Amino acid sequence: MRFFSFLKRNKMVRATDSTVLELFCDPLPCVRVGMVGLGRRGVSTLRRYAAVSGALFTALADLRAESLKVALETISPEQRASDLATYEGPDAWRHLCRNRNVDVVYICTDWASHAEIAIEAMEQGKHVAVEVPAAMTVEQCEALVRTAERTRRHCFMAENCCYDPFALAQKEMIEKGFLGRLTHLEGGYLHDLRQNFAEASRGAGRFSWMENDWIRHAGNPYPTHGIGPLGLALGLHRGDRMVRLVSMTSKTDEDGGGKTNSSLIYTEQGRTLLLQINLNTPQPYNRLQRVVGSRGYASKYPIPVVQTADMPEALTGDAAVEYMKLYLNSPAALKVAEGQRKGVHNAMNYAMDARFVYCLQHGLPLDMDVYDAAEWSCLTELTAKSAAQGGVPVDIPDFTHGHWHELQGHRFYE
Repeated sequence: MRFFSFLKRNKMVRATDSTVLELFCDPLPCVRVGMVGLGRRGVSTLRRYAAVSGALFTALADLRAESLKVALETISPEQRASDLATYEGPDAWRHLCRNRNVDVVYICTDWASHAEIAIEAMEQGKHVAVEVPAAMTVEQCEALVRTAERTRRHCFMAENCCYDPFALAQKEMIEKGFLGRLTHLEGGYLHDLRQNFAEASRGAGRFSWMENDWIRHAGNPYPTHGIGPLGLALGLHRGDRMVRLVSMTSKTDEDGGGKTNSSLIYTEQGRTLLLQINLNTPQPYNRLQRVVGSRGYASKYPIPVVQTADMPEALTGDAAVEYMKLYLNSPAALKVAEGQRKGVHNAMNYAMDARFVYCLQHGLPLDMDVYDAAEWSCLTELTAKSAAQGGVPVDIPDFTHGHWHELQGHRFYE
């Protein structure tokens, strides 16, 4: 009966080819991956995948020969195909996208190039995994969605914060009704990167494009660490959607020091979301990760806190963390635990990678789809648009063309 209910639910959502909600594709027994961009994040991804079974790297591409050399020294023999293809130069990514031995194009380039490469990869029949954000403009987000819908290919944005154990526990508590009706959520990326900015200002930082973009950007160019876990918890385009936002950016020093952006978002179901970003002040690392409901509250930073209507008092610190472990039963949470048992450096990254490969191997919908990528990434342009005009309200597009209410809540397939 459960199986037939599942089929009925899936048929209802996929009655037409106008969306890729809960997209099922042919299983890939071995996921053949082509990596574009072999800098800091690309090489770290190669290292991460050493712990993940079911994937094989069949192609590598980068602008620079020295980056290819480092990647080839990093990747283990077990991770690579015997006929591993390598591409170098400005058109290397195009050649990789056309490689018939590639099922998935994994994009680890600078964020300005993400959308163009992802679109070309899908046009060539490849699934896509892309670093955050997936796009920098609303127009690029719309193009990603149109391409995914036309080609019926997955476009997965590699947002590892969605696999934070505390966030996964919050999501499960919400689904079980322990927090009541959600009213307000907060997320962000507060990270002291002043040393990086100092190197970038001297021209010493090899990866200064991120710092330079942050200095120039009027709003929040890196919103996905904050909005990602909240989007899954809220069920964005799965029963709710973001409607509009207002955004403000603080006045900065001449060198951009002290800059903070705060954005407030309103949803169709009447919930509010606060997103913040701050990269060059002494403020300690913080992603906020706060959920407020009519019957409960759970927040990770700066100290874990959980309180429900049935508790005589709030649990804090280690007691809160231990309590939240009661709600780590989802397929994603089990992958986090698997990564911890394996002793990987970052269990969130492991869970993201392992879930991505697992779903592709079994032909299942991915944990995050192209609508997530578009909804979260479009905030890059829209926060800047609002902040540049002193915080005027800005509408947020419905990338599902009116289908956002057909699903009821996010799920991790198994």
